[in-house]
Amino acid sequence: MTTSIFTTPRDLLRYAVTRFNTAKLFFGHGSVEALDEAAYLILHTLKLPLDKLDPFLDARLLPQEIDAVLAVIERRATDRVPAAYITREAWLGPYSFYVDERALVPRSFIAELIPDYFSPWMVDPEATTNVLELCTGSGCLAIMLAEAFPNAHVDAVDISRDALDVARINVDTYKLQDRLALIESDLYANVPDKKYDLIITNPPYVNSGSMAKLPPEYLAEPQIALEGGADGMDLVRKIVAGAGERLTDEGLLIVEIGNEREFAEKAFGHLGLTWLTTSAGDDMVFLLTADQLKL
Repeated sequence: MTTSIFTTPRDLLRYAVTRFNTAKLFFGHGSVEALDEAAYLILHTLKLPLDKLDPFLDARLLPQEIDAVLAVIERRATDRVPAAYITREAWLGPYSFYVDERALVPRSFIAELIPDYFSPWMVDPEATTNVLELCTGSGCLAIMLAEAFPNAHVDAVDISRDALDVARINVDTYKLQDRLALIESDLYANVPDKKYDLIITNPPYVNSGSMAKLPPEYLAEPQIALEGGADGMDLVRKIVAGAGERLTDEGLLIVEIGNEREFAEKAFGHLGLTWLTTSAGDDMVFLLTADQLKL
């Protein structure tokens, strides 16, 4: 494609939106529409502030800048990889994380609940001294938890060594090596023998029927981080079953299950699940207390 027809970010933005919509891309990794993702990819590629598109819309670009942006647009449209794998960057709120194909693209409704310390269920955030995150992936939630609970030590667990290598990059970036331990483990198998005030998890929970219908963008991610078995609850059952003995008396288990509330209620409804409110409604994250888990 000749670059002479493109001179400004405005030209590239218009082209990218049309290209993405024509390719029928799926947006589920931080952007909700073609315009948002196109703007992000253009600004990131040109190394411009991600929150300031307007001042640069009519700037004249160098030929090599145009070529670089067009290459990114074509990779996203043709290869259907998530934008985060192209930029090696994903955002959760104000936090930026490194990510590549070894780990799931960071996204979680639990991230919305951390700034409020899971109020009103968390009685005394400053008294929180031990936190466990299962299925940590890139380490994003573990890092946010460590920053939210400054008196806590966080153990972050994943079965994938590759994912933990990605998490290590993020832990080092945020300089949390002294307060955040990365543990290679099949759920609780290698977890330290101690009690936790809080156990958090965003585990693989996609049921087999939904797995068969995933768009290419999700198929580009590690499938082990998505597959949850016939009803999506295979790992969640193990997590719930083992949480009670690892929580303090006032401890909490918080689990994200995406669109699988129906299956979660069938599996654990007898425990009396509390559904937490997120931007997507009251169906994505449930909470259980230590008392409920010890019944």
